Amino acid sequence: MRVIEVKVKPNSRTSSIEPAADGSWLAQLKSPPVDGKANAELIALVARHFGCAKAAVSIKSGASARTKRVRIDSD
Repeated sequence: MRVIEVKVKPNSRTSSIEPAADGSWLAQLKSPPVDGKANAELIALVARHFGCAKAAVSIKSGASARTKRVRIDSD
């Protein structure tokens, strides 16, 4: 299991996730921050990037904030 800190930018033109200089990650999401759409897209993006199932990724804290702590459970 690992926990990463992710800074989220919703309403971007493309979806991407990349490491930032300070050790956190920067996620650009197409979805708006409405009805959990951006959080669902973030979970799918993190799962695809780290090669795990979406069920193994959860938002530990910051669900309604731009900076989130995301938990990744590995096998």
